[in-house]
This record gives sequence, C-alpha cells and structure tokens, in this order.
Amino acid sequence: MTRVQLTRTGILRMALGGGAADPLLPAEGGGGRRAPFLLRALRIAAVVCLYWFISIAMVFLNKYLLDSPSLRLDAPLFVTFFQCALTATLCLGLSLGAACGPPCPGLPALRLDPKVSRSVLPLSAIFIGMVTSNNLCLKHVGVAFYNVGRSLTTVFNVLLSYLLLKQTTSVYALLACGVIIGGFWLGIDQEGAEGTLSWTGIFFGISASLCVSLNAIYTKKVLPVVDGSIWRLTFYNNVNACVLFFPLMMLLGEFRTLYHFDKLGSPSFWGMMTLGGVFGFAIGYVTGLQIKFTSPLTHNVSGTAKACAQTVLAVIYFEETKSFLWWASNLMVLGGSFAYTWVKGLEMRKVQEDPNVKNSERNETGV
Repeated sequence: MTRVQLTRTGILRMALGGGAADPLLPAEGGGGRRAPFLLRALRIAAVVCLYWFISIAMVFLNKYLLDSPSLRLDAPLFVTFFQCALTATLCLGLSLGAACGPPCPGLPALRLDPKVSRSVLPLSAIFIGMVTSNNLCLKHVGVAFYNVGRSLTTVFNVLLSYLLLKQTTSVYALLACGVIIGGFWLGIDQEGAEGTLSWTGIFFGISASLCVSLNAIYTKKVLPVVDGSIWRLTFYNNVNACVLFFPLMMLLGEFRTLYHFDKLGSPSFWGMMTLGGVFGFAIGYVTGLQIKFTSPLTHNVSGTAKACAQTVLAVIYFEETKSFLWWASNLMVLGGSFAYTWVKGLEMRKVQEDPNVKNSERNETGV
C-alpha cells in the first residue's frame, strides 16, 4: 500500500467505509432502495445540527472548566486527564455492552494488551500534545479568537505532507493556505490592538495545529497495530494518555491545586466535568455521522460554517466589541479554509474521473 497522508476525515472514511459496517452508524437501505428525499434531507439536517450543537457546546463548556472566574480551577491537565479517562471508560462500556448483545452488537472486544499499548505509545504522545495544546490555547484566548488561534492546521498539513511524505500541493491550494496565514497574522495584530492578545495562547494554538497534523499522519501508521479499528485506537490512546498525564500533573503541581480547590466535593462541578467528557467522546461519533450522511467535503464545509457561528455566538455571549479588521481576519481564515477544501474536492473529483492519472498524482490529493 502506498504511504499517503491520512487526515482525520480520511481516517473516519476508513472506519465508516470498507469492511464491516460501523455498529453505531445506521445501515444503508437494503436492496439498493433509497429513502425518500424528504426523509434523507431531514436526517442530514438533524445530523448537522447535532454536530454543530455538540461541537460548539463542548468549546464553551471547556472554556468554563479551564478559565471560569467563578470556578477558579487552574488545573488544565487534570481537566484533560479526566476527559481522557471518561472516554476510555465509555469505550470499554460500549464494548462490554456489545458482548452482552444489543444495543451495540458488533463493536470490537476491548482488552488492554501491554504490547499493543507500547506500539501505540508514540502516537499517544502526539495525542497528548494535541488535546493538551487545544485546551491550553482555549484557556489563554477567548472563544471568539479560538478558531483563528489554531487555524494553521491546514498549513501544517501541506508542510508536513511535503517534508514527511514528499507530496506536493497545487498552486491554488497553496494560495488558499496563504490567505489562512494572512488571516492568522491579522488576527494576532487586532488582538494586540485591543489589548487581549496572549502569546501563550498563540503558542499553544500553533502547537495544537502542528499536533493535529502529526496525529493524522501517524494514526495511519498505527492503525494496523489495532487491526484498523478506530475504537481500539481511541481506547489505547486514552488509556496511555491517562498514564502519561500523572507525572505531568505531579511536575506542574496540579495535585496540590486540586487539594486546595474549594469545589472539589461539589456535585455541580463533577457534573460539568462529566458532561465535558461525554461531549468530548461524542464529537468523534457525530463527526462520523455527518460524514456518513453527507461527504467528507460537506463535513469540512460544515465545520467551517460552524466555526463562523461559534465566533459570532462567542462575541454575543461574552458581550465583546470587535473591530472591522478583527472580523476581516476571521473571514480570511474561514474563507481560506473553505477555498482549500473546495480546491481539494475538485482535485479529488478530477482524479476519480480520469482513469489515466498516475498513482503518484492520485496521492497528491490526499492532503
């Protein structure tokens, strides 16, 4: 098999595509019969709305847990650790439910194999960097700027594809990346002009973008170790993360912070923590649902539109006033992301329609 970059969308297509059907996703109608148009439209609308709701709610909820003046909990690694632990628990619970029959009859049996865990460990280190950087970026920047702060994922996809996989990118896609970079720097300039710029948040936003790209590349390399199962990989990744987080939390003194935290025994606090963990687990599932009912291209467009809605909601909710150039930076990032997605979609369609395209040229569309 030719080594090509596999993005998160590509990974989900592997999970939801060939082979056995995903037991948590609806099966296609039998006998080649398609559901009525109205029913399919309602299903798509419901799935997209569910994706938007969970994704946006998760960001606002994590912002509360990480940087709420009323909560005053300075333990971002603990919040991330708890979400990883809950995700691993939910994966195991679904596996046990599958063993007993409905409602998930087909999920792979999950058991902790130390050999597999060691093989997944390098990816788990990248995974920790990804989730931790995401949360630390959100802790130090506002929700409205969060999308711009970690907007360089597409740029790193292109860069790492060339450096690690020797894949080239078309001029039009590179121009789209240039628009994203321009919007990123304009956003930094405008945050500085408004006195809300956090270089710590910018650093973690760039780190998160880099780790997301690395995670997509190395996930493909590790998938054969877990028999191509996204569920097994999610389980091992989160179990490894829980183990690795302990020394990090000790090193940064978060156990002492938790000891002096006045809401540690509050049911409402643990309820919010649990809800954040459930949303973190659910976002992977609803992302798969959205791709299943639409397409990877539509999913990326939906994600871009969701980011726009999230920014507007954040400005309204936190009663912020932003300049014209600040809004322009967001539009540049969103427009560049949409243009990149559109260009790659057109290139993939052209490759699929032309049987004479070489394999090397086919692989260039995998960024």
